[in-house]
Formats: sequence, C-alpha cells, structure tokens
Amino acid sequence: MLNKKKIAVIGAGHIGTALMGGLLKAKLLPPGNLTASRRNETALEELRKSLGVHVTTDNRKAAKGADILLLCVKPQQSAAVLEEIAPEVHEGLLVLSVMAGITTESICRRLGKPVPVVRAMPNTPVLVDEGAIPIARGAHAGEEHLKLASAIYTAVGRVEVVAENLMDAVTGLSGSGPVYVYMVIEAMTDGGVKMGIPRDIARRLSAQTVFGAAKMVRETGKHPAILKDEVTTPGGTAIAAVHELESKGLRTVLIDAVCTATRRAKELSELYG
Repeated sequence: MLNKKKIAVIGAGHIGTALMGGLLKAKLLPPGNLTASRRNETALEELRKSLGVHVTTDNRKAAKGADILLLCVKPQQSAAVLEEIAPEVHEGLLVLSVMAGITTESICRRLGKPVPVVRAMPNTPVLVDEGAIPIARGAHAGEEHLKLASAIYTAVGRVEVVAENLMDAVTGLSGSGPVYVYMVIEAMTDGGVKMGIPRDIARRLSAQTVFGAAKMVRETGKHPAILKDEVTTPGGTAIAAVHELESKGLRTVLIDAVCTATRRAKELSELYG
C-alpha cells in the first residue's frame, strides 16, 4: 500500500521522527521515499545518518512531488507553514496532520484546495511503538485515505477512528494521558521509597506494574472494574488501598484532568484552527 508512495514530513521533530522510524522498521517503504524538513540543520543531519532519509530545511522543496504530506509543526506555526507549501500541493495529495486543534476545514482553506485531510493525535509513546492514535477524516477524505493513514500510524501504535468533533476530547484523554500516568508512576515510586524500597527498584516495579495492568486491560478485554475486583480480596491490602484512593478522590481528579485538557485543546482550536 505504501511502498511506492513518497512521503514528506514537515516539522520532523520527535513525533515525525518516530513515525518515520516506525515506517522503516516495519519495512513499509524504503528510506529514499521519505523526505524530512525542519529548521535545525544539525538535527536534520542526524536524521539523514540514522534513517537514511532525504532532508531539507525548505518546506516547499520537501512537499514538492510528495504523495503524502505529514504535518508535524506546532499549531501556532500552522498558518505560515500551510501558506508556504500551498503552491506545491495538488488535489491528489493526502495530507496527514498531527497539529493539535487545527481542523481539516482550516487546513484546506489555508492550502486553497479541497485536498483529503486526515487528522491524528498521536501521544508520545509512539516513540516506543506503543502510541494511542485517534484519527479523523475531513470532508474530502474517503475510506482509502483512512486506510493509508491507518497503515502509517499502525507502525507506531494502535489506531482508533473517531469523528472529528471528538478530536479535542481525545487530545484531553490519550494525547495528554501519558502525563497522568507518569505522575502516577512517580507517586507510586515515592510511596515505595517512603516504605524503604531503593528508588531504582521502586521505579522499575512501579513502571512494570502500570505496564502489566494496562496489558491485562488490553488483552483480556475485561472491564477495569472486574480486574480490580479480582485483585481485592476481603480484608486484604488492595481493598484497603482502594478505600484510601476513593477517599482522596482519585477518580474525580483524573476525570477533571481529562476535562481540563479537553477545554485547553478547544481553546487552541479557537486560537489557531
């Protein structure tokens, strides 16, 4: 599906680099079919050496002749970048955007063409090929465009297709979600240290516990509440901990965090989208 496509990555930072690395690791296309652009020449040279892809500081040059354009720039840079590359964009080009808050309609308007656009909100675990990646298609994108987008993003994680009006919400949930989990791991580690466990051991145990619990949810298909009940034996340590977490409002705090991050995503959309 992808091995003959030419892909240009505009703004090849952490996410763009992870996506290129995932595509190459999965052997979905050769390095010569990838072109990366960004302003930092040193970083580009490192990309060229490590991945073997074409590199340039010229966004228009990168976009020229591409079949798929992957936009990884910050939302506040989106207007300038889209207007810059617009002359090189043809109507058969598939545009994939990971720009938070920038709508597919806005992208088409700034490019001045009714191109197919698929938005995505990858989270940072794409760097280890375990990202959560919600995608949504714009008005001019069809099923074949969703399949192409899914093929690209599946190389670095798990894809979920959602309606575009949910993109702010998934930004608040999975886009910002790793931060919530990192804080949980950090807090669990500190708890272990307080109880006398060496910090390195406490951190490894905490991280593995979170990883294993997430894998149980994913692979068993059981509701998290059922898995929780399977651990909480009568009068045991787990139910005592659950009581403490409930009394301190853990659920409410996490729900509020998702809602707050969603509102901020909507604000970004109003500012730049």
